Amino acid sequence: MQRSFSVGTLVRLVATPPNLVDADELRTATLFSLCLGKTFPIREITDGMAALDVGEILGEPSYMHTIYVEPEFLEFVTG
Repeated sequence: MQRSFSVGTLVRLVATPPNLVDADELRTATLFSLCLGKTFPIREITDGMAALDVGEILGEPSYMHTIYVEPEFLEFVTG
């Protein structure tokens, strides 16, 4: 039985989506790289993508920065 992602599910970012780039003030590729291997709860699911609050990676409150990730780049965290 395959588990499905839901709000509150604890997941780990195990890969970064291809073609991410850093553009001026929006450092998307860098942020994803910093999050790689880290664990986050899913805040919401929008259009099949998991929203992860990742601000603490940058030393800020978690809600200050959010990334949206396709499920194939995530793994469930157990125990």
